[in-house]
Amino acid sequence: MGKDKQRVLFLCTGNSCRSQMAEGLLKHYGNGKFEVYSAGFMPSSVHPLAIKAMAELGIDITDQRSKSAMEFLGHEFSYVITVCDNAKMVCPTFPGKHIYIHWSIKDPVSATGTEEKMLKVFSKVCNKILKKINHFVSTYRNNKPH
Repeated sequence: MGKDKQRVLFLCTGNSCRSQMAEGLLKHYGNGKFEVYSAGFMPSSVHPLAIKAMAELGIDITDQRSKSAMEFLGHEFSYVITVCDNAKMVCPTFPGKHIYIHWSIKDPVSATGTEEKMLKVFSKVCNKILKKINHFVSTYRNNKPH
């Protein structure tokens, strides 16, 4: 862990899809500049279709686990990013100076139909998060907490 790495925490309700994908994407596309975590307020497990959607991009998140936001309450972060509206409403206060960001991203778990149809929804959400990650990586230096 380099001293120049920015600590980023992604939060959502279950820490099964959106925040897990965001964690994997930033780890992959962050050029080693970020120490990345994800958590949820009601953690469950990493959704198999989130794993498949990420695999389509060549990113393996099978080793990631669903974590409780409570695990991180005493930790300082440079950025706290909520990826669902529910997480935004119940986001706890983290110590230190950080930048809070909210991304309203629809939960792919609500998708119905065949596994193939549901995977398309997960992939669409994954690509939406990827666009936000790319924007975040390209602009974070201008918004770095002091």
